[in-house]
Amino acid sequence: MNFQYIPPVPAEQIRQLPTRDVALLLLRHLASSSGYLQYASTMSSARQAFQEEPDTDTLVNRLSDAWCWLEAHALLSREPSQPDAFRRISHDGMDLAKDPQGITRFEARERLSGPLHPALEDTVRTNFDLGDYETACFAAMKAVEVSVRDASGLDNSLVGVKLMRAAFQPHQNGKVGGPLADAGAEGGEQEAASALFAGAMGAYKNPASHRTVDFDDPIEAAEIIQFADLLLRQVERAKRRQAAMTAQGGSPG
Repeated sequence: MNFQYIPPVPAEQIRQLPTRDVALLLLRHLASSSGYLQYASTMSSARQAFQEEPDTDTLVNRLSDAWCWLEAHALLSREPSQPDAFRRISHDGMDLAKDPQGITRFEARERLSGPLHPALEDTVRTNFDLGDYETACFAAMKAVEVSVRDASGLDNSLVGVKLMRAAFQPHQNGKVGGPLADAGAEGGEQEAASALFAGAMGAYKNPASHRTVDFDDPIEAAEIIQFADLLLRQVERAKRRQAAMTAQGGSPG
């Protein structure tokens, strides 16, 4: 009796899907296997399964790419108690393989995989990684509020939208604007910057201050944190502009 090899991922899906999606299908297959995982034996079995296909080498190569993608994203890990050739599915890998929502959380973490502004690296990232998206988003926008207040020197009585409007009030009609407004920018650009910061507070900080907001989409939460990161970097730019003006003996506005 000839033994029939079952491909870990169907050939047609390997041909059509991007590497990441092939890797996730491979992960689910590996999660259903018993015992330790071995790259060489997996690829050998796949080659046997694809031997009747016209593009066997291409299929195996793409499956190899998918395996490497899993390792690169720490979804496959070395098995400490076994020789180097053996792998196991990591904690995150099992979460991803078993939970239909796991891919959403994974993609959200990927969006925040790079460095964030220092004000976001501790409380915000920690709460996000723990799945407390509401706290993470509120803390991110709170960090923006604190940064704007510190950079502008405005009074503590100003909060949220009012603080942003005061800090970024455009310079117009000969009147000096807010301390963080860019006097060298066109009037419409200054107004846009004011609206950008005020809108961020109104949309993402103030609602969470007044009521419970259900941030059940981790990707949306990651994007809010990225938005806060962008705003914080804009504040840093305004501070550099202030410093340059002060060094030239002019008004920091």
